[in-house]
Amino acid sequence: MEQQVWVENVWKSFDRGRIEVLKGVSLGVTKGEIIALCGTSGCGKSTLLNVISGLEEVDRGDVRVSGYNVVTESTRIDLLRHHIGYVFQFHHLMSDLTLAENCLVPLIASGGRRSDGMVRLHELAAATGVEHRLDRRVRELSGGERQRGAIVRSLMNDPELLLCDEPTGALDERNREKVFDLLLDLVRARGRTLVLATHDPDLASRCDRTVRMRDGRIEGDSN
Repeated sequence: MEQQVWVENVWKSFDRGRIEVLKGVSLGVTKGEIIALCGTSGCGKSTLLNVISGLEEVDRGDVRVSGYNVVTESTRIDLLRHHIGYVFQFHHLMSDLTLAENCLVPLIASGGRRSDGMVRLHELAAATGVEHRLDRRVRELSGGERQRGAIVRSLMNDPELLLCDEPTGALDERNREKVFDLLLDLVRARGRTLVLATHDPDLASRCDRTVRMRDGRIEGDSN
């Protein structure tokens, strides 16, 4: 089957090489697959997502997404604009903008037409239950509403690959379940690929596959 993500022997360090975070990581993700990256804080999950997205450059190794080699800056920018959506743990929405304005940022960055974007925005907002909050500034929204808005924003350009870094970690149990149910429904309905970093075994058990990380390495892989 077609590979959406291919990571081969990737190394990544910080502080001029003094802090090694990824140590020879290799990972393949099939198109349409939903996988969970699990492990304790500091094991390298977030860095691996950032490497896949192109937000972080690797020290050495090979990263390919949707057939593109994630090496040059122009390729990484193109992937983030057109092929990859990213949901962060703390939403990263701009508090002084309305939810609608935040969600339209990916469309503006990719050069899309606002008229098309508005149609998609309302479709996604209705599906996530925040359509009635689009005109509210982010600071006026609840935590669950902000995270659902972040999901809308990540899907605005209909990405082939969705990366999520502890997307429900800042929510209470009730909202955590609701947001995760919504995320899975949206991804599966569109046949998209999802790579999710989580420390929650219950969430991981609902994915197609679980990849366990420890100390910058992959130590286990199970269906």
